[in-house]
Amino acid sequence: MSAEDRFIDIEIKLGEQENLVDTLNRTIYEQGRRIDQLEALVAKLAEHVRALRDAGQGPVNEKPPHY
Repeated sequence: MSAEDRFIDIEIKLGEQENLVDTLNRTIYEQGRRIDQLEALVAKLAEHVRALRDAGQGPVNEKPPHY
């Protein structure tokens, strides 16, 4: 294997690694956005539950009709 062939192999591997890093960065970015969305949803749900509790409309501990 010549030095030129080895150089070409290194360039190919470097290109593949760059693609992998780009893919991982996109995945991390998308997951971060989704986590932010879910945190906002949880905060809204928690506020809704607090508002219901404060208004005296909390969950009732009744047995379901099938019992």
